[in-house]
Amino acid sequence: MQVRVLGCSGGIGGALRTTSMLVDHDILIDAGTGVGDLTVEEMMAIDHIFVTHAHLDHIACIPLLLDTVIGLREGHVTLHASCDTWQDLRKHVFNWKIWPDFNEIPDVANPFLRYSEIRVGETITLDGRCITPLPANHAVPAVGFRLDSGSASLVFSGDTTTCDALWQAVNSIENLKYLIIEVAFSNADLKLARVSKHLCPSLLLQELQKLQRQAEIYITHLKPGEAEVIMQEIVRDASIYAPMPLQQGQVLDF
Repeated sequence: MQVRVLGCSGGIGGALRTTSMLVDHDILIDAGTGVGDLTVEEMMAIDHIFVTHAHLDHIACIPLLLDTVIGLREGHVTLHASCDTWQDLRKHVFNWKIWPDFNEIPDVANPFLRYSEIRVGETITLDGRCITPLPANHAVPAVGFRLDSGSASLVFSGDTTTCDALWQAVNSIENLKYLIIEVAFSNADLKLARVSKHLCPSLLLQELQKLQRQAEIYITHLKPGEAEVIMQEIVRDASIYAPMPLQQGQVLDF
């Protein structure tokens, strides 16, 4: 499997793009503003979108992607999300007010966007690629994902704060190679991190101490304007884990 990072910032500005990863050529993990840098041909190849949660920085380009490719490709697009996330998208986005409901276009019997419910711990297999929702603890219902090629696994935390259940799942992965975990704020914003259910460097250190596997660790979702400070704090306090900032455009093979 190959993961190409389309966006990994906690916000926008200049060249920054929000969270989205392209798996091989046909699967998106989240669909933040990074999707907008794909060519139309690349967008046409996407058959599946897996969504960690309904916050705008993770779903912003789903409506625009669908609107771009409908009529240009055969076959529907499947959106994989929890029941709560799907209901939020139907109520607040695909509601004929913010955006047309592609779950009813071209008609209810043959919609272009089709929903597939995901549940924590239940694996979806697509052409030999296994994707398993993992526990997360965020301000809205959320999951992370394990991507398993058979030879190695990548874990993406999605947006989360402290979550023992996540580490229980991660520690059970024998072929773990990559761990992508969010840190949204600096230590100066610890209170805000707790309220919004994100991580800051001090909370990250507490979480990494629960990790019992070897892995390459990448930090995502850094707040624009504070990324350098956040990474300095992470490197200072968690250097034993050799964490690195995830980079837009980075490609991970496993």
